[in-house]
Amino acid sequence: MSEFGMEIGREVGNTQEKAEKLSELLRHLSESAGETISLGEIADAMADRSFGAFLVVFCLPNLIPLPPGATFILGLPLVFIAFQMAFSRLDTIWLPKRLHSYSFNNKAFSAVLDKFVPYMEKAERFIRPRFWSGNTRLYERFIGAFALILAVVIFLPIPLGNMGPAYALALMGLGLTERDGITLGIGVLIGAIFSVIVGYVGYEIFKLIPYFFHQLPHYWDGFINFFS
Repeated sequence: MSEFGMEIGREVGNTQEKAEKLSELLRHLSESAGETISLGEIADAMADRSFGAFLVVFCLPNLIPLPPGATFILGLPLVFIAFQMAFSRLDTIWLPKRLHSYSFNNKAFSAVLDKFVPYMEKAERFIRPRFWSGNTRLYERFIGAFALILAVVIFLPIPLGNMGPAYALALMGLGLTERDGITLGIGVLIGAIFSVIVGYVGYEIFKLIPYFFHQLPHYWDGFINFFS
């Protein structure tokens, strides 16, 4: 654990009674870091809120329309995080050594925060610790299993299929981080709705595959006739 991460982690522990908001914590991380900031420093500072916080952080890029194939890159970290939520024996996120030490430009991180933190702050006005019964690891595992389903949906190359599930996962992450059962429940509900929608669309597309291959010779004949 880096000295920076330990320092922030101690400050988070000392201010736990104040229930520092996730947006404030991310801002604090960026302002206290140097030219670069590592994933390990973020994970160390988030401590027992790391699962929810990392869900929010990696959901942010998926909240905008993405070109085909981008979700393979941006959705994979969400699958990694949700899988650990569901099946890891640890209470916090575990990062392989290379990921833990992976650093990126703090100015770029700050620019992302400048874009998304105002929306987080608006949401946090309505988010507070309430109706929370998830103080057990088993409860978090159930949430992680559902989050894994949404993460897989985001990972799949479905046009515009990333935004809805990413929004649901972001709400779930905020609910986990702030211990807000209502926000978590809304995220689960939105996620369930989009899972049904994406599942139905995927099923309809799958049904069209045999029809497409059946019509392929006709398409080919029409193509040949057009140029003959």
